Amino acid sequence: MERQLIAAAIQFNITLGEIDRNLVKAEAALRRAAVRGAQLAVLPEMWSAGFAYKKLPELAAATPRVLEAVARVSRELDLVVVGSLPELVDGKVCNTAYVTDRGVLAGSYRKLHLFSLMNEDEHIAAGAHSVVVDTAVGKLGLAVCYDLRFPELFRKLALDGAEIICLPGEWPAPRQLHWRTLLRARAIENQCFVVAANCCGRQGKLDFFGMSLIIAPRGELLAEADDFATELVATCDFQELTDYRAQITCFADRRPDVYGTLP
Repeated sequence: MERQLIAAAIQFNITLGEIDRNLVKAEAALRRAAVRGAQLAVLPEMWSAGFAYKKLPELAAATPRVLEAVARVSRELDLVVVGSLPELVDGKVCNTAYVTDRGVLAGSYRKLHLFSLMNEDEHIAAGAHSVVVDTAVGKLGLAVCYDLRFPELFRKLALDGAEIICLPGEWPAPRQLHWRTLLRARAIENQCFVVAANCCGRQGKLDFFGMSLIIAPRGELLAEADDFATELVATCDFQELTDYRAQITCFADRRPDVYGTLP
């Protein structure tokens, strides 16, 4: 049976520290994406408030309320929604990607790799596990922003069954080339779809270039955003994934006897 998915990457300018303003933006964008047929929508990294480090514990304490709002919209629109939010864990804050499947929290992933160049490691606690979530739209592998530079994580997600890798990001200028190149590489080498949502506009001293992407397993750009707020929508045909994996048998041809097995 033919299996297809309409995926969306939601791109907007996050207002630093302003949860309610960002909730309004996100909900409106999710509704617009749903009108265009989206079944999966990926929001940016820390989309409820951005990296407002001085207020992080306070902002993280509001995340249950944010998730309730996402669940309501997700249920109403019959959507699977992925996005990263601050999470309070034993007095510390994690950068956590949540998966809401048509109103139900289906899974979450705490960002493993923290970006020391922007002091993320001084304010946020790292996760300890990779995560693949089984949802109504398929098996979703989760990664967040800086994780993109660590291919080992993505290979593990693929080996664990991920068909689509969802990546919320706050990837700033001027590293557009790295963002685009690495996302395509992760799709090609793991023979899976990638849906990556970046933010756009300015936060504090940082400029964000957008360029959210939806990428096919062979590296084809199914959709690419510019530098303004938008909902990127594209159709993912799972037959392409199946055919590509049958044609080029990367997983069967691996040599873990030489370079080791993944932990």
